[in-house]
Amino acid sequence: MSRTPQHGFSAAQASTPFAGSSAASTSSIMGIDAVTRPVQEERTALLDVEAPPEQYSGASTPKSTGHKPRKQSQLKKKIKYYIPSLSWIPDYSLSLFGGDFLAGITVACMLIPQSVSYASSLAKLSPVTGLFSASIPGIVYAFLGSSRQLNVAPEAALSLLLGQAISEIRHDYPDPHSGKTDLIGLGVASVITLQVGLISFLLGFFRLGFIDVVLSRALLRGFISAVAVVIMIEQLIPMFGLTTLMHTVDPETTIDKFIFLVKNAIANPHRPTTIISFTALASLIGLRWFKNQFKKTWWIYRLPEVLVVVVVSTFLSSEFSWDEDAVDILGAVSVTTGESFIQFPLGHSNLKFLRRTTSTAVLISVVGFLDSIVAAKQNSARFGYSISPNRELVALGAANLVASFVPGTLPAYGSITRSRINGDVGGRTQMASLVCSGVVLLATFFLLPWLYYLPKCVLASIIGLVVFSLLAETPHDVLYYWRMAAWVDLALMFLTFTFSIIWNVEVGVVVSLIISLLLVVHRSSKTRMTILGRIPGTDRWKPINENPEAEESVSGALIVRIRENLDFANTAQLKERLRRLELYGVGKSHPSEEPRRQQASILVFHMADMDTCDASAAQIFYELCEEYLNRNVGLFVTHLKPGPFRMFEKAGIVDLLGVNAFRETVADAMTIVEAAARSST
Repeated sequence: MSRTPQHGFSAAQASTPFAGSSAASTSSIMGIDAVTRPVQEERTALLDVEAPPEQYSGASTPKSTGHKPRKQSQLKKKIKYYIPSLSWIPDYSLSLFGGDFLAGITVACMLIPQSVSYASSLAKLSPVTGLFSASIPGIVYAFLGSSRQLNVAPEAALSLLLGQAISEIRHDYPDPHSGKTDLIGLGVASVITLQVGLISFLLGFFRLGFIDVVLSRALLRGFISAVAVVIMIEQLIPMFGLTTLMHTVDPETTIDKFIFLVKNAIANPHRPTTIISFTALASLIGLRWFKNQFKKTWWIYRLPEVLVVVVVSTFLSSEFSWDEDAVDILGAVSVTTGESFIQFPLGHSNLKFLRRTTSTAVLISVVGFLDSIVAAKQNSARFGYSISPNRELVALGAANLVASFVPGTLPAYGSITRSRINGDVGGRTQMASLVCSGVVLLATFFLLPWLYYLPKCVLASIIGLVVFSLLAETPHDVLYYWRMAAWVDLALMFLTFTFSIIWNVEVGVVVSLIISLLLVVHRSSKTRMTILGRIPGTDRWKPINENPEAEESVSGALIVRIRENLDFANTAQLKERLRRLELYGVGKSHPSEEPRRQQASILVFHMADMDTCDASAAQIFYELCEEYLNRNVGLFVTHLKPGPFRMFEKAGIVDLLGVNAFRETVADAMTIVEAAARSST
């Protein structure tokens, strides 16, 4: 057992007035054993700290207990932990395939028209880019992801962010809607998707999956509400048949588009397009309401209303030749999106977009991961298995990295809605994701010609249905924060929404994120401290603001309990916080008020709650102790654990105060203070 000096006085020094003197003679120091505390060891892994899965059916137990087989067994477990498909594929049962197949088909029926809509209406790219984005990332994720029900594909908010970045760069060219700028859009999308994949992968590799705590619920709600409004304004333009006129006027911001819409929606709408659009939207809403009336009849409740509307509208458009009435249709869509099916995303022509798109890629990575981890956690809790945020980041990053080699592919992340439906229909493994991606790929290569007559305004109506889902929870959250008097949360929500509408979504989220981080830093910079008082007739000290019977029994003695670890952030204001405690106590007070207490002549630090202390905090604490000693304030440090004590030794605090200033308990320190007070009188 290691031995450390006792933090106490010898009998000859018991009458010393203040134990804080650094001139204490080493010959008068008496040592005893300190209590040895066990050190907790953390298990670390490359991507996460969770234990690897232990159930692998069919694995034979090695007969030998030698070192080499054990090493191989551990290696196999780690490989299966980091590549989950090596665990679930060998154990896959055909009894699960029925549910996975049905779930994959069901989600694909919803995903095919959605991904086409997101690519053409939000990202302003070829519809086929949406289909590739709905298939390739899902295949990669199925092999690397830990969530069994998560469906990885383009999302409305992320597609909108991508589309805004593409539109901003296109406006630098003389004709932003020419064929040349279409190739620019593909290049920008590839660069952003590559960066998104790389950012997500590195965040997971360096185990930074805790970033989901950075954005508050209020900030996210403001972001989602703003996205819903922006999408609604963007999609009302094609729904009223004003796309051609908009290209002529070319409004840039959301406000400009809203003004354009107000001026032309009533005065210059294209009547056939308007009728088709709102009939399709009403049909989608009506079918969804009808389905909800038959929740117990699975074949009705699982009816893909989006696919039904797409098929019916395409058939009617073909039969009645809506394109001859100037209704804009999807037309012929090439399966290839660039010069070749696979291209390196950072080719010479795309490098110039790298710097301008990084901020958008970071934002998409953070927001996409938040949606994905919420969906993954919901399903893991529902079906009773664990997930790792860090492994999810790695899997999502790898999925987007692979997809970026197909020109124009949109960033893909998990969807809360589609993942929930995946589980509801019967998806129990990642096989459902493989089935879904396979169906989407088949549609990409074989079914696109059948959508030749699909009206583009119907795609806008499909996205209009998404707006209702995005806005559904906003009133509830606003009322909740109002009822809770959470004005900071309401302000964050309002700021995110306002900046996103006035400038763009990226600016809105970045500004609110900076404010949110500043609030976190502000709160963490305030060291949690309280003043302790003695319970009469005992040797126990309790917080005076929590225990009315606790009293400060020695005049001029201030006992301060520090209730957290010390680091560079919360010690920066330690001096000012201690001064306010010393002069004003624990109650709230304004700095302009007259002091309510006298300055302390003895200061006792109770540090039982401090497990760690970093180098910067130790340096600041050293300077603080120096100032108190210059004021002739006696200092004691009590309940200090071995780890922080070693940091204090290295920082020179022990030499500055003297070992005698470090006591085991507050009672020990106060006995010396009271004895000194009696001897001085």
